[in-house]
Amino acid sequence: MTDESLTTHSAAKSVAAPRYSGWIGSIVNARLYRYTIGFLAENPKARLILLLSFPLFWMVALHIGPIYQMAKISFLQQYPLINDAEPSYTLANYKLFFQESLYFTPFLRSLVFAFCVTLATLIVVYPVAYYVAKVVQPKNRTKALLLLLVPFWAGELIRTFSVIMLLANRGAVNVLLRELGIIDRPIPLLYNYFSLSFGVIYLIALYMLLPLYSAIEKIPNSLVDAAADLGAGPFTRFRRVILPLSKDGIVSGCSLVFLTSVGVFASPLLLGGPNTVIFPEIISSFFHGASDKWPVGAAFSMIMLVAALSIAGLFMRIVGGGRSTRFM
Repeated sequence: MTDESLTTHSAAKSVAAPRYSGWIGSIVNARLYRYTIGFLAENPKARLILLLSFPLFWMVALHIGPIYQMAKISFLQQYPLINDAEPSYTLANYKLFFQESLYFTPFLRSLVFAFCVTLATLIVVYPVAYYVAKVVQPKNRTKALLLLLVPFWAGELIRTFSVIMLLANRGAVNVLLRELGIIDRPIPLLYNYFSLSFGVIYLIALYMLLPLYSAIEKIPNSLVDAAADLGAGPFTRFRRVILPLSKDGIVSGCSLVFLTSVGVFASPLLLGGPNTVIFPEIISSFFHGASDKWPVGAAFSMIMLVAALSIAGLFMRIVGGGRSTRFM
């Protein structure tokens, strides 16, 4: 390379790299800056590693790590270990689940309950999501969503107690029915499957609402108008146009609601009764007090986790299918 070309290259490089003056220039030219922020700004691989480090740390420390620890405890014969004793591993904790119907029955009850809650939530929330996404004017949709999201700003316990106040013998429902002359004595709406289902649906409806709203809003209105012009009635338009095109939202919402409802714990304690005991309550009983049943509770937790994820994955595989939407 000639001297003239070297001079031209140096001049171009000096133009490409901006120079800073004052205190900014002193910071940029400092060695600490060049080997930290400056290095990250100039190195794409370093930027990628920095961006991935935070979500990876979140996943490992707060998700994978606790699940790994729970799986490890589930194979121990005793936990916590006494006097730093050597851990002894066994499969008896898992065998106990299949040997005792006392544990297997609440497990099936939890799965059936989660399935019914998911289906009921879909039926209740779908018309609301459709109304907000297609009927409400675009300029008012944000306000409508905000009104629907306001109750979820409160904590789970506060909303659970609000359900108790609504369904109690002297709650709003029984008082209204008595004032209308429909009933003479209060209807027992609490501490049964009705109150439990009502409370859980109220608590987790948001997980169904947002995916459905996002999917329905993306459906072009021209497709619905074209179906109407071709003579399709409201039910036919819903069955052959709207429902297939909102399949992704249905799959996402149902998966989230099922995985949440299958492991719900606080609501069954407050809204359920002696005949509505579900599997999370059984699991929690092994961790209460100073008992040595933590490995059994950990094993039952892993069984519930694997079963719930397997059912949700199978549902997403069967209902979700391929990427392309096929009209029925």
